[in-house]
Amino acid sequence: MAFKTRNYPVIEITHKGELSIRSGHPWVYEGEVVKISGTPENGELVDVISPKGKYLGTGFYNAVSKIRVRIISTNANDRFDTAFFERRIRYAWNYRKTVMGNDLNSCRVIFGESDSFPGLTVDKFNDILVTQTLSLGIEMRKNIIFPLLYKILNEDGMNIKGIYERNDVSIRKLEGMEENKGFYHLDEIDTPSSTSTVINENGIKYHVDFENGQKTGFFLDQKYNRLAAAKIAKGKRVLDCFTHTGSFALNAVMGGAEHVCAVDISQDAVDMARNNAILNGFEDKMSFRTANVFDLLPNMPKDEKYDFIILDPPAFTKSRSTIDSAMRGYKEINLRAMKLLPSGGYLATCSCSHFMYDDLFRKMLKSAALDAHVSLRRIEARQQAPDHPVLMNVPETDYLKFYIFQIVNN
Repeated sequence: MAFKTRNYPVIEITHKGELSIRSGHPWVYEGEVVKISGTPENGELVDVISPKGKYLGTGFYNAVSKIRVRIISTNANDRFDTAFFERRIRYAWNYRKTVMGNDLNSCRVIFGESDSFPGLTVDKFNDILVTQTLSLGIEMRKNIIFPLLYKILNEDGMNIKGIYERNDVSIRKLEGMEENKGFYHLDEIDTPSSTSTVINENGIKYHVDFENGQKTGFFLDQKYNRLAAAKIAKGKRVLDCFTHTGSFALNAVMGGAEHVCAVDISQDAVDMARNNAILNGFEDKMSFRTANVFDLLPNMPKDEKYDFIILDPPAFTKSRSTIDSAMRGYKEINLRAMKLLPSGGYLATCSCSHFMYDDLFRKMLKSAALDAHVSLRRIEARQQAPDHPVLMNVPETDYLKFYIFQIVNN
């Protein structure tokens, strides 16, 4: 068989693991490993076979991680050289050009497993690429992958001026890697002197601090959800909760809102939102408040009225074990928002947690509406932007839920 002619160690897995890979999921967990032939090294390639010896795929091995193998190919004829990774990057970039059209000033270029680059995120912020590497196999090949990213995007006129690594995340330790951040050295260009840039999204400018901002510096996945919210905002008084960089608030102003109040518990986030408002000349249409949304909503002054509330909280759960407490948190803010809004008002609400499955999120919304004595008239049901593609058999890639409702008093 094909795998016998290759030099990679061989991992035999359980029937359950085989079914998972054949269905399209690219991970082999430690409990699914039955037998190891050869001596695999962490971060290096192994071939994966079924209990009957059938070739299933090739991937990065890591004995430190609970994910023992991350499959990168199910084609036994692939050779994992520079040409292979160049094909993969071109495929990912061509996909973005197709689904995003000319909307490429800020976009996700590589979305991990969805692009067959397990554990790798690459975001484009104007002329800077920001990467986050969460798998050892990719880390060991970044000297192949990163120069190819630079080459391919520059060939396409993107004028990339630097690649910045945002590896300051504790999850790297689960793969046996250290945390770090800083510019990746490229021979072709001088290292940029600044760790901030300005992007243009939906016609709105944002300062992006890709050294210290959350994740890679800016959340790109809500791009078109912000446009959907902007369509509702005309002539309305809007309360944007968990505003972070002010993105939903600024889109609401762009959509013609009468006034927008942007709220966040972080003073740094409020300052950032205010600076972005000034950058766009929107400050006269906006106010800003540093507050805990959980405290603010139930204690809103009676003379402070809003007819559109936007809830874009951080993930309340990052594991199955905390789903119940997350449900309570989501219900609390949605219930309070529903009670504040008049009949005919509008609510935009979302969850960015993979573990808060869509059916659970909708169940929570129905429960909150019941307790608030209102009905929800659904206007939009959306997910992340298409530069964050969902693989139907990889539920981890399907994480963002976004709804817009009109509130109808019962």
